[in-house]
Amino acid sequence: MPVVGVEEPRATLTPLAALTAREAGLVACRRCTRVWPAGATLCGRCGARLVSRDPRSLSRVWAWWVAGLMAYIPSLVWPMLLTRTLFVTEEATIVGGAIQLWISGSAGVALIVIVASVGIPIAKFLAIAFLALSVSRASRVSASLRMRLYEIVDYIGRWSMIDVFVVAILVSLVQLNVVASINPGPAALAFALSVIFTMLSAQAFDPRLIWDGIEREALRETAPRPSGGRPAA
Repeated sequence: MPVVGVEEPRATLTPLAALTAREAGLVACRRCTRVWPAGATLCGRCGARLVSRDPRSLSRVWAWWVAGLMAYIPSLVWPMLLTRTLFVTEEATIVGGAIQLWISGSAGVALIVIVASVGIPIAKFLAIAFLALSVSRASRVSASLRMRLYEIVDYIGRWSMIDVFVVAILVSLVQLNVVASINPGPAALAFALSVIFTMLSAQAFDPRLIWDGIEREALRETAPRPSGGRPAA
């Protein structure tokens, strides 16, 4: 029976950080998402290697990113196609070829070439760099948006070889031998290497680092803060 005039003590509830799989002694497969005990090294379902966190993940991301950028810049400057006739050899870069397609009336094809060869690669470079920087330092962008950005980058990687496919089709179709011939230029190899390197950079990125940053922020917010006042003399 409550006593009149006496205030009952109230329990103080403090927010607790969510228990992660790593703290619970579990590790998830990045390929098939199956969860295994932390001591497992290989996934019993798909055979992939199980790693909780790789401290060298960001180093590999930046290494492949720089390699991809070094290969991408020459691909814009070097010729993508070499057209040889009886007396003349013409060279066409990616941008120059798109401009020629636009002038000749193939605006749709020119737009596809520009988007696939310039827009998407540059957007991938910026997105991967942003994701790597966001997990290295505090970011105000929500984890869900960054995770969505990673999924988009990972998805469009398989469509980044469209220029190389177009060059291969042109080379196989337009082989007139005596009159003219079309051969791939050095930019085709540079562009293919750039696509491969950026795909490896995206694969090296561990998206779980995004959520680790959220956990660190939650622990920092729930940690008791020392009072700013000076102790009484």
